[in-house]
Amino acid sequence: MSQMATGRVRWTVSDVELLAADEWKRYEIIDGELFVTRAPHWGHQNTAGNIHAELRMWSQSTGQGRTVPTPGIIFTEADSVIPDVVWISNDRLAVLLDEAGHLTGAPELVVEVLSPGAMNERRDKEAKLKLYSVQGVQEYWIVDWRLQQMEIYRRDNAQLTLVTTLLAGDEITSPLLPDFRCPIQRFFA
Repeated sequence: MSQMATGRVRWTVSDVELLAADEWKRYEIIDGELFVTRAPHWGHQNTAGNIHAELRMWSQSTGQGRTVPTPGIIFTEADSVIPDVVWISNDRLAVLLDEAGHLTGAPELVVEVLSPGAMNERRDKEAKLKLYSVQGVQEYWIVDWRLQQMEIYRRDNAQLTLVTTLLAGDEITSPLLPDFRCPIQRFFA
């Protein structure tokens, strides 16, 4: 762990590897800042599981890519995250998966399900949005299982931009996923 002239501690992937293993905690680093979270709420996990299931069915029927829950993505030594769900094309997966089973670059789609608390929301809506934008994610879904809504960000001029907010009665489609259609309510069932 290095310390900048400002006195701010900058964490790295190597630092996190030295921490005691704890299956109930998630360690993520964004721009050298360490975020530690507990295992998510049942509603959070249920929503993430439902999104994964819908994307997995579409992926299996089309053969265009893979969807995985809670993969490790190591962008750099100072940027390592564990999103709730990702979808990645077969071509990108072949290039970005390292021997340890971590992605080393941006999947096309990243999904984060919000956990309660201002710090959690700041991480997903600000820090991760910026990180995913800089790293080249094409589409980012921020899902709020309590409000039963989701924000859809898509790449526009090298930046992820909010294009719509969908509610439980809406249906989601995506230019990344041809012919994928899903009522949002299924994510919260």
